[in-house]
Amino acid sequence: MFEWLKNLTTASKPNRTASHAPARVVRGRYDAAATTVDNRRHWANADGLSANAAMSAQVRRVLRNRARYEVANNSYARGIVLTLANDVVGTGPGLQMLLDDASANDVIEKLFADWAETVGLAQKLRTMRMARAESGEVFALLINNPAIDQPVQLDLRLIEAERIASPLFRLQQTQAVDGIVFDAYGNPVEYHLLRSHPGDTTIWSPGREFERVPALSMIHYFRADRPEQARGIPDITPALPLFAQLRRYTLAVIAAAETAADFAAVLYTDAPANGEAESVEPMDLVELERRMATVLPGGWKLGQVAAEQPATTYGEFKREILNEIARCLNMPFNVAVGNSSGYNYASGRLDHQTYFKSIRIEQSHLESVVLDRVLAAWLAEAVLIEGLLPQSLRAIGARFPHQWFWDGHEHVDPAKEANAQAQRLSSHTTTLAAEYARQGKDWETELRQRAREVTLMNELGLTPSQAQPSQETATNDNQAEPSRNAA
Repeated sequence: MFEWLKNLTTASKPNRTASHAPARVVRGRYDAAATTVDNRRHWANADGLSANAAMSAQVRRVLRNRARYEVANNSYARGIVLTLANDVVGTGPGLQMLLDDASANDVIEKLFADWAETVGLAQKLRTMRMARAESGEVFALLINNPAIDQPVQLDLRLIEAERIASPLFRLQQTQAVDGIVFDAYGNPVEYHLLRSHPGDTTIWSPGREFERVPALSMIHYFRADRPEQARGIPDITPALPLFAQLRRYTLAVIAAAETAADFAAVLYTDAPANGEAESVEPMDLVELERRMATVLPGGWKLGQVAAEQPATTYGEFKREILNEIARCLNMPFNVAVGNSSGYNYASGRLDHQTYFKSIRIEQSHLESVVLDRVLAAWLAEAVLIEGLLPQSLRAIGARFPHQWFWDGHEHVDPAKEANAQAQRLSSHTTTLAAEYARQGKDWETELRQRAREVTLMNELGLTPSQAQPSQETATNDNQAEPSRNAA
């Protein structure tokens, strides 16, 4: 029964007859942790700074200035940032309330849509997404704007990152990170808003001209890549050196091509120095005329500089570097450059799956950080206006369940997508709400509209096939259009 204890005791006794060989110590090793002559320079800038120390005010200012410069002067950078903002925000989010009272849902959705159009909410969201890409962060102050022609006069005042900064005499505050004061639990308490932009030409007095804004009135939109990170850096930060290389190489190729084109022809000789060739002044310039024949000096030949720019690798270099630039934004190459000539259908769909998933994550981030805060502030003011909302919604502490809809993405092959959608609905693996949400539509609104259309068709005695646009008629009209124009 205790045989295992006997074996353990016996095994623990030293063997007198065995040779006393030195024990081997096994040591683990990571090649990436070793500093060698080859990698010393590559890892020279690696540090152990905290998130806020690594993203200090000085570092963020340099990154912002350089990112804004590239976006302002580099066509690819501008296009990538614009495409990203357009794809994430689109024409703007749509609100769908999920209250039990259908009429109350319609009232809130209509009032909020009118307010969002008046204040330009979609445009401000696109600006915020662009600012995050080139500045790293953006702030939105919730204010009351009496100029808004709406019952609720709430407005969003966008603020650049430079205007949120710690005054000079408060730099030693332990719970403050460059203009943001936190409590003991890491929640923002107040923001220090400079009255004027540090880059304005007006006189700016640091340390005195600032306002304390409570956290409930300020929205801070940025992406935290590290724990305990309080401020943001531009999304295109990893691509900034690549944008510079792309511009330098392009300018170098153009300069080389122009230099080669400037020389129409050169005179050269195979004769040795002080040989039989006639004397010609070196670097002398001769103007040429069109369609002329001339005689060269004795011993000299006429040659032309070969225009070897752009090199055959120029296009490949641009494709590779643009692909690397777009990777930090989860954007496929064909979207970044606006060119899908090298793609087939399958590869295009596969690349877009990752991109569309990234867009959904971005939209979810906007909902939680910006839109939910805006809706809560809008409702807080709307319930105080007599007769604006139903009486049942004016109870203290009332909840307002809701969801947001965004623009859908058009399918490359609509016929295949329609067949797949029909199969999903027939197999009950999806719902009408989910399918309409893919297109950025409210399923209740669409079904009501469809019901009105069916009712009207029944009143007119039309079948669904008769009410559909005739494909043959449209084709005939398109074929007849050139003849009418020619006439």
